[in-house]
Amino acid sequence: MKNFIQTIQPERAAKRPAPSGRRALAWAMPVFAAVLIFSGTGRSWADAPAPESQVEAYQAERPTTVVELQQFRTANSMRVNLPDGTQADVTLINLNPHINRWYLLQISRNGGAEQLEYHLENPFPEHQPLGLDEKSPDGLMLTADNTAHHCPLWKSFPGGALDEARRSQQVYAPLCDGRLYLRNPAKGHRTAIEAVTDFLRDKLPGGETVVGFVRDTFFKDAYREQARLTAGPVSQVEASPANSPSPALIDPAYAGLRLVPEDLGIQLEAPTAGLLAGRWYAVKNNPGVFMSLVQPQAVDSRILQSYPRIVSGLDRLEADALVYLTAFDLARLDVGFALGTEHPRVDWSERILTQMKIAALPGPDGIGSIVPLVANGMVSPVEAARTVATFTGGFKRIHGAFRWGKLAHRNHGSHYGFLESGAVLSKLQPGLATLLILDDGSLEMKTWTEQDNSKLERIIHARQNGVPIVEFDPAACKPVPSRLVGQWGPGNWAGSEDKKLRTLRAGAALQESSGRRFLIYGYFSTATPSAMARVFQAYDCKYAMHLDMNALEHTYLAVYHRESGHLLVQHLIREMSVLDKSDKGQYIPRFLAYPDNRDFFYVMRREEQGINSKFQAPNNK
Repeated sequence: MKNFIQTIQPERAAKRPAPSGRRALAWAMPVFAAVLIFSGTGRSWADAPAPESQVEAYQAERPTTVVELQQFRTANSMRVNLPDGTQADVTLINLNPHINRWYLLQISRNGGAEQLEYHLENPFPEHQPLGLDEKSPDGLMLTADNTAHHCPLWKSFPGGALDEARRSQQVYAPLCDGRLYLRNPAKGHRTAIEAVTDFLRDKLPGGETVVGFVRDTFFKDAYREQARLTAGPVSQVEASPANSPSPALIDPAYAGLRLVPEDLGIQLEAPTAGLLAGRWYAVKNNPGVFMSLVQPQAVDSRILQSYPRIVSGLDRLEADALVYLTAFDLARLDVGFALGTEHPRVDWSERILTQMKIAALPGPDGIGSIVPLVANGMVSPVEAARTVATFTGGFKRIHGAFRWGKLAHRNHGSHYGFLESGAVLSKLQPGLATLLILDDGSLEMKTWTEQDNSKLERIIHARQNGVPIVEFDPAACKPVPSRLVGQWGPGNWAGSEDKKLRTLRAGAALQESSGRRFLIYGYFSTATPSAMARVFQAYDCKYAMHLDMNALEHTYLAVYHRESGHLLVQHLIREMSVLDKSDKGQYIPRFLAYPDNRDFFYVMRREEQGINSKFQAPNNK
């Protein structure tokens, strides 16, 4: 085999400390794969004329591509003979070898005049490296359980497995007997309301003003829910389930009152006539998942009266509006994140100040789209098999930047950043609230700093969304409200421009209790950021951030349970079921069974996903 090409950045690999734990194998495997495939003469994978290093290219402010935005990428290339007698240059790019999930396969023919690109996903990143092998020139080599598996992707090219997978229209098209997936572009579902609002915002001058007027006039407090209050004895069963989160600090006047929700769609292990405010209840058939209800007015008065110069007072409507909280035990559950087919985008937000925009750039990071990568708005088949919950992510790009305050004058308006599967799709910006999942499976929530960029190589997923709601104060040893909670513009809390902030909102928080850590999702039927802060303070959350707002599709949460081969779906709010689909009597849940236009988080049962798992993927057209 002639003209074999390989670039591996050995100086970076040599300096990186080897991780411990369950990621140690994954760290070593890409290096092993590189050694396996290295042969022949070496040259740059792209023959790029620019002398910049990958790190310098990542930091530069110039038009670029999403591939160049991956500063840790490695690439391997070789020239192959095709069945029709022609030759092609095949390049395999690992977008982040430390994570080992996303690859881009490029096949270039006719001297580069024809180039086809395929976005591949490795469903077993901790166990399975893949690479090119000059001894098997018609496909990839996958190594699993110390056994090499040959995958002849271009044995019949053009045509063959790659073209068949692309023509299949499956969102995740299985390759190599299900050991690999081709991510195919798909049209993500959006509701009629989203279709109208997107049209107004994108096509009509002043459309955002029209959307805001309709929202504030016809949908104001439309989702506000009040619970019926009853009194009754506290049973031993209700005291606290084993290994549950810490209960909220509740005013003694509400300690014996039960909240009777009208819209709760999730079944509990011990059903009662009502739930005690601030207590946690185990979700039926879902170990490690818990539910709680509260009203902001029931929070301990010491919390409600704290930090009056930062937190705005609560009005009557939000004070008794019901709040639903769902907690996930991070000792038993893993968390993932996926972009929707359309949102969030990577171009410029219309929200930023004019002087913050660089006209020569298609977006703040130098890209206007993530092509040739594919965002398909759906959980992969391997991860879907163990998913126990999903919930909607953060703001669209149109709202995901600052117009007022200090953050509006920094970093081109401080657009909210995000990563998926180790790939940087929008850079993480300092000063923004960030939820991230690292390579060891741990979840962190923090306000991003410049120093945190040293973690980028280890991040699997990340999503930023504005500024924090609460942060941990090490001096006071307790959570405190963010200094911007009561400031509409600098906090970028959306809502109306006349500062009417009360609306349906969702947030995420991290609680640490008795050595256990819980990701908490909060659904606030109508609230300002101040009310959200009071509730997360009461639940002793170390950190909390805003997610999305204004509609059920933007605050959606569902939990799943498999029974006798059937998937049972329960929605946090019963009316959320209208966001799912059905076809010929078959129920099709959002995010799991069809692609969606919005980004989302998903929660998975922690299991050892060995490479000997069943490889064949279900039909997911």
